[in-house]
Amino acid sequence: MAIKKNRASPTQLHLTETSPAGLSRQFEALFLEHWPQVYGLLLRLVGDHAEAEDLALDTFLRLYQREDSQRALAPGEDDFNVGGWLHRVATNLGLNAIRGWKRRQRYELESGKVDLSENAPASPAEVFAAGEERQRVRLILSQMEPRQAQLLILRHSGRSYQEIGAALQVSITSIGTLLARAENEFARRYRATDHTGG
Repeated sequence: MAIKKNRASPTQLHLTETSPAGLSRQFEALFLEHWPQVYGLLLRLVGDHAEAEDLALDTFLRLYQREDSQRALAPGEDDFNVGGWLHRVATNLGLNAIRGWKRRQRYELESGKVDLSENAPASPAEVFAAGEERQRVRLILSQMEPRQAQLLILRHSGRSYQEIGAALQVSITSIGTLLARAENEFARRYRATDHTGG
């Protein structure tokens, strides 16, 4: 079964053919179209090139597997928003990846190396402070309700309200309210870490 773009909406998929070669071609086209956004989102989230690449590949593997399970389990469901689905899955995978302390520590070390080589900060204290701040933000995001964390990540990755609505399957008119709540929750948790010493 191959995947064909719906002309009415470029982010909607319609399953039409049964040819494995057609499926491979269509999947490759989707991979090439969406890879930069998915990989970029994960790189910003986890801060490690190799981990971001692994998570992005896992995201696309899940898309490929979704098509197989969709044929078997829900043959009536022909259309879905592939861009939104990929962003949602990538965000969830990224948040899960940063929840482990050892991984977060490795990401921060790598981010510190990149910062040193690219930004040449004035002092080691500045490097340490910036790394601590990134770790604090990632920790807070990993502890928040997943949809709120996804809203913040997508918005601060430069996504429009329309793209966020499609990715999270919520009405565009509610994005502003949901985003304000998520920002308030993040700010509350951020202030609380000031009192607990991180």
